[in-house]
Amino acid sequence: MSTYLAKERRVAIEAVQTACTITTRVFESLVTGDTLTKKDKSPVTIGDFSAQAAVNYILGQHFSDSIVGEEDAQDLRVEEGAGMRDQIVALVNDALSARKHIDAPLSADAVLAAIDRGCDTGGTGKRFWALDPIDGTKGFLRGGQYAVCLALVVDGEVELGVMGCPNLPLDKSQPKPADGEIRGQTQGLGVVFVAVKGQGAVQLPLGDGGEETPVHMRDATSFSDAVFCESVEAGHSSLDTNARIAEILGMSKERSVRMDSQAKYASIARGDGDVYLRLPVGDGSYREKIWDHAAGALLVAEAGGRVSDIAGRALDFGRGRTLAANRGVIACQEALHAELARAVAAALTEEGRGALLE
Repeated sequence: MSTYLAKERRVAIEAVQTACTITTRVFESLVTGDTLTKKDKSPVTIGDFSAQAAVNYILGQHFSDSIVGEEDAQDLRVEEGAGMRDQIVALVNDALSARKHIDAPLSADAVLAAIDRGCDTGGTGKRFWALDPIDGTKGFLRGGQYAVCLALVVDGEVELGVMGCPNLPLDKSQPKPADGEIRGQTQGLGVVFVAVKGQGAVQLPLGDGGEETPVHMRDATSFSDAVFCESVEAGHSSLDTNARIAEILGMSKERSVRMDSQAKYASIARGDGDVYLRLPVGDGSYREKIWDHAAGALLVAEAGGRVSDIAGRALDFGRGRTLAANRGVIACQEALHAELARAVAAALTEEGRGALLE
């Protein structure tokens, strides 16, 4: 195995595994059957903060790199946040202690400082980590798919990506559990995906000591039997436009899988599906966050795919905390990508949204 980024790879895997122990514990202990009904986001907030603190702390023990993360600790420093802060501090200390990263508990200030290490603005000409501690918050709350995503960006290019998917089957031939089936039924679930630029992509069990196996996109010469991986939430992508693109490409309307988070990238990378579209909604003014795509984009590229924006341009991770130079994301096998981009352009033009391609 190449020595390039060997230490970073090892530490990132450990950080993601540690974070996944936290998110799993939060789901099992704090998410109830009526969490979504009551629109109670406190469990995912606690999980987000706790996972970010643990990852940032572990990275900080080994590297001086800055971190672009989703959360900051401002709301936990006020009196109203004391109860949540105490839960987060306990979760972080339990996880770090269990995995032997600390000999004595961290103080609340130390945990909050670890969270705030994620406040960097990113950019080019530097090396930094991009972290999404719980990608797919509604999937997490539903007991569906979510991911802990960590990537190393060097001068605007993603060089390393690690993604933990606690609810995804290790064996891709096994059916994915439906939302709500996760609780108490974790046998065979839990995968970590790893990609280093130029070294291919692998998966390994989420628990310690598992064997790494290569992952590859499915061989395909046309879209006739291709499968879409789409977002569950309609607000995250133009699902009607996706359907029109499928029609243009001659894809079956019945062959689509919907799931939350960057687990979609992981699924197409190992051949569960073939096409991922995250098309602009409305006027296209929204810009994707870099932590929502960095790890997944590299994983697909190293598994034999191509990821771009809707106009076919490479994603630029050196413009700050967002993909400011890009609109939307499309991904599929390398050989079919140009055809996919043409279909996307045709569908958007039909809708009168062709200007988004400029």
